[in-house]
Amino acid sequence: MAHTDWLIDLGPCAGHDGGEVVFTGTPAELVATGRTLTAEHLRQYVGG
Repeated sequence: MAHTDWLIDLGPCAGHDGGEVVFTGTPAELVATGRTLTAEHLRQYVGG
């Protein structure tokens, strides 16, 4: 994910409770401003 051009994060949960778009943008924007589980994990991965 860190190397993609654009991310679409669906949530807030997986499966039955998921499916809403909770973020769209670049990986850098997700790391900087995202408040999702994906953002938290990506932040740890890239060291931000």
